[in-house]
Amino acid sequence: MARRVVDVIVVGAGVVGRSVAFALASGRPGLRVVLSGRRGPGASEAAGAMLGALGEVTEASLSRRHGRLRVELALEAARRWPRWRSTVRKAGAAGARPDDDGYAAGTFVLLNAVSSPLDERSFAAIVRAGREYGVAVKEIEPADVPAVRPLDNERPLRALHLPEEAFLDARRWLASLDGALGSLPNVTRTAAAPLRSDGSGYVLSTRDGSITAPAVVVAAGAWTSPLVEALDPELTLLPVAAAEGTAVSVSAPAPLPAVLRTPNRAYACGLHAVPQADGSWYLGASAAPALAPGDSPQLGAVRFLLEAALGQLHHGLATARLRHLHFGNRPIGLDGHPLIGATGRPGLWVATGTHRDGLHASPLIAQELAREIVDGTPSPWLAPWRPDRAPISDWTAQEAIAEAAAHHQALAAEARMRPPLTGAWPQSLAAAYHRQLTDAYELLPDGFVLPPELAPLAYEQAPALAGTIHTYLQRRR
Repeated sequence: MARRVVDVIVVGAGVVGRSVAFALASGRPGLRVVLSGRRGPGASEAAGAMLGALGEVTEASLSRRHGRLRVELALEAARRWPRWRSTVRKAGAAGARPDDDGYAAGTFVLLNAVSSPLDERSFAAIVRAGREYGVAVKEIEPADVPAVRPLDNERPLRALHLPEEAFLDARRWLASLDGALGSLPNVTRTAAAPLRSDGSGYVLSTRDGSITAPAVVVAAGAWTSPLVEALDPELTLLPVAAAEGTAVSVSAPAPLPAVLRTPNRAYACGLHAVPQADGSWYLGASAAPALAPGDSPQLGAVRFLLEAALGQLHHGLATARLRHLHFGNRPIGLDGHPLIGATGRPGLWVATGTHRDGLHASPLIAQELAREIVDGTPSPWLAPWRPDRAPISDWTAQEAIAEAAAHHQALAAEARMRPPLTGAWPQSLAAAYHRQLTDAYELLPDGFVLPPELAPLAYEQAPALAGTIHTYLQRRR
C-alpha cells in the first residue's frame, strides 16, 4: 500500500473541520493538509445558521464568567464573518451571485404569550448586553415585525430588533467551503478512515494507502471522544455529549426578510425561522441531550416543533409544503463548554463541544487554531477552552438544580400545560421539578456539577452518566 506524508490531518467534515482545513491551507500554500470525514447526522448539515451573538444571550450567560467569555467570543466571531466570507467565496466561488448563500442581516426577537419568566429574563439580558457591548438593540412594536401571523393567544407581547445579527443558508455555506477547499492544490480530501498514532505521529489508513502527519486536528463533533480515546487511552479529556436537534425547511407562506426568533428557551436556542437562499423557511429547533449521538429525529420533537411554529410564528404554515427534515447532533462538553486547542499529547489538537455556536464561531476557531498550529502562537480566545482543562463549574449544584427546574417550567408553559388550580398545583408542579432534579443530581459523583442545559441526562441516563463522570474524575486524579 502507498504511504504518503503530509503536515496536518484534519478529522471531521463539519463546518469546523472544513474551516480549519481552509485556514491552514490558504494561509500557508506550502502546507500539505488532508481533510478526512463523512457526511452524517452532524450539526452542520442541520444548522439554522443564525450568525448572531446577542440573540443567544441569557441572564445566566451574563451573570457567569465563562458565559460572558462565550458572549465575547461570539461577538468577535460576528466581527470576523464579513471578511471570512469574502475570502472563502473569492477562493472558490468567483462570479457567484452575492446572495447565493442567503447571507443577510436582521433579527427580530419575540417575547410571546407562550412563555415563562425565563423568557422575560433572557429578553432583558439581550437589551442589557447590547448596551454593555455597544451593539444595536431596539425595542419595537410587535405589530411592526414582518411576516409574523401567530394565533391570538400565542402572539408576541414585546419585540426587539437586532439589525446587525446576520444569518445565511448553512447548506449553501458548506458548498461554498467545499468550493474553496477544492481550489487549493495543497488540500486532499478523503472519506472517513481509521486514525491511530504510531509513536512519532498520526496515521490515517485509507483505501488507497496510509497518510501520516506529525499533527492532527480532531474536529469530529459529537463523535470526538471515542476518536481521541483510541489515539491515547490515558489522555484525560472532558467527555463530549450530544444535543440532538430537529428542524424543517418548508415552502414560504410569505417572504421572510429577517430571522424571527424567541429568546433562548429550555435546552434549546428558542423557536426560530431563518430565511433560506431558495426562499424557503428554516424552522428550528428542538434539543435533546444524549451521551451518544442519535441517528434520526424523534416524533415528539417534530410534533412539538411544528405546533410551536404554527402557533407562535405563522399559522399559514399549516398549508406549507415540507421540503426537508433536518436532524443533527450538536457537540457539547460535559461541563457545557467547548473543547478547543492543544491537548497534552504532542501534535494532537481538538476542536469540538461548541453546541449551538459551531457555525457562527467557525471563522474565529479556524483562524486562531491555524495560527497556534503553524506559528505556535497561543490564542487568548481559545485559552479558556483547552480540551485537557479542569471542568468548568460556574454553578453550584443547588444553582444548577434551580436553573434546570426553571427550564422545565418554561418547557411546560410552551407546551401549554395547564395544571388544575386546586391544591396549589402550579406551585406543586414547580416543587416537583425541583425534587426530581435534586434526587437525580444527588446520584452523580462528587466533584462535578452538571450544567443546567444537560440536566435531563441526570434522570434519563443516570447510570451511564454517573459512570462517565466517575471514569473521567478517576483519570484526572
